[in-house]
Amino acid sequence: MTRPTPSPLFAALSLLCAFLASLLAPSAMAMGGKPAAQKREAPQNQGSIDLEAMLVKTLLEVRQNRLDIAMKDIEALLKIYPNFKLAHLIRGDLLMARAHPLSTIGSAAGASQQQISDLREEARARLLRHLEQMPVNRVPKYLVQFQPEQHHAIVVDTSKSRLYLFQNDNGTPRYVADYYVSSGKAGAEKIKEGDQKTPMGVYFVTASLPKTQISDFYGSGAFPISYPNEWDRQQGKNGHGIWLHGVPSDTYSRPPRASNGCVVLANPDLDKIGKNLQVGLTPVVISDNVDWIDPRELAAQRSELSRRVENWRLDWESVNTDKYLQHYSRNFRAPGQNFHSWEDQKRQVNAGKTWVKVKLSNISIFGYPGNENLMVITFDQDYSSNNLRNQMKKRQYWKFDSNEWKIVYEGAA
Repeated sequence: MTRPTPSPLFAALSLLCAFLASLLAPSAMAMGGKPAAQKREAPQNQGSIDLEAMLVKTLLEVRQNRLDIAMKDIEALLKIYPNFKLAHLIRGDLLMARAHPLSTIGSAAGASQQQISDLREEARARLLRHLEQMPVNRVPKYLVQFQPEQHHAIVVDTSKSRLYLFQNDNGTPRYVADYYVSSGKAGAEKIKEGDQKTPMGVYFVTASLPKTQISDFYGSGAFPISYPNEWDRQQGKNGHGIWLHGVPSDTYSRPPRASNGCVVLANPDLDKIGKNLQVGLTPVVISDNVDWIDPRELAAQRSELSRRVENWRLDWESVNTDKYLQHYSRNFRAPGQNFHSWEDQKRQVNAGKTWVKVKLSNISIFGYPGNENLMVITFDQDYSSNNLRNQMKKRQYWKFDSNEWKIVYEGAA
C-alpha cells in the first residue's frame, strides 16, 4: 500500500518541531515537557520575562501541532514588541507553513544564514531560561558581602546570555529579576583592545549616560563600568569603553554574541535595571559560567574573610611591622611598588610611629569569576597616628594560596 504524500503543512511542521528539539536538547526538558530536575520558579519581572513567557508558549504550541493558536499568540506578541526579530521569523515560518514546505527554518524571512543562526541562538537562550530555572535556595558565590550603601548588584552569565539583579538584604544577596543580554562576539575574558570579548571580573558602575548624550546605537542609555580594573592592569589586560547599554530604536534585542565586548539589553530592560544602579557603588560581576552555592557557605566565607581583614587592621595598629607584613603575599603589587619596596616603605614609616589607629567601614567583599581563590575587598579607611591623619576609600585583592589568605594588591579605590 502506497503511503500518502505528506502535506506541505505537515512537512513544515516537522521542520519546526525538529528545530525545537534541537533547541531543547540536551536541556532540562524531559519527555512530556516538564523539567528533568526539580528547579524553583524564580520570581518573574515585567518586561523581558513576559516576552519570553509568550515566546515559549508559542514555540511549545508549535511543538504540540497547534499552529493556529501559535499564530494568534505570536501576532499578539508582535503587537506589544513590534521590533522583536525572532518573533517575526517565527511568524513568517508559520505563514509559509500554510502554503508549502520550508526548506529550512527562516525561509520566510529572506535573511542570511548568519542572521538565522543568530536568531536560533537567541531562541535557545530564551527557552533555556524557562526550562532550566535557577537552582533552589542558591546564590552566586561572588556576592559575599555588600556594604550598607550598595543597594543592588549585577551578575552576568555570558554563557547563558543572562543578567541577574540582586538586592542587598542586610549584607546578603536576594534575587530580584533576570534579563536576556547580548555580549562579546568573540566570547568572554577580554584581554586586549579590539578583541571583541566581554571582560570577566568584578567591576563597578562608573557613570550614567542618558539617551541625550549618546547615539541611537546605544539605545535608551548607557552605564560604563570600571574595565580594566586594578587586577586586569596587573595582568596586562587593556582596552576601554565597556558599558551596559541598550539597543537602537528600530531593534528589540540583539543575538547572544553580537557586541564588541559590552553587555547589551533590550531598552525596556535597561530602563528597569538603570533605576537600581548607583554610580561608584553598584558591582557588576561578569562570569562565563555563574557558580551557585548554598547561602550558608557564603556566610562562612564572609565570616572568615571579615576575620582576616580585622586581623590585618589590628596588626597595623600594633606598629609591629613583621606581624603586619605577614598578611601580604611575596607576589604583592601596589601602584609603582612590589613587595620589597612596600616592605621598605612600611618599616621606614613605622619607625616614626608611637601609635596608630585604623577604622574601617562600609566593607564589601566580592569573589572574582574565573579565579576561585581571589577576593575583591573594598572599604572606607580612617587612619590616624601621632604624626598623620587621612581618610580614603581603599581596595584590596586577597588570594588564597598555600592554605592562607594573603593580600596581592592594595590601592585607592
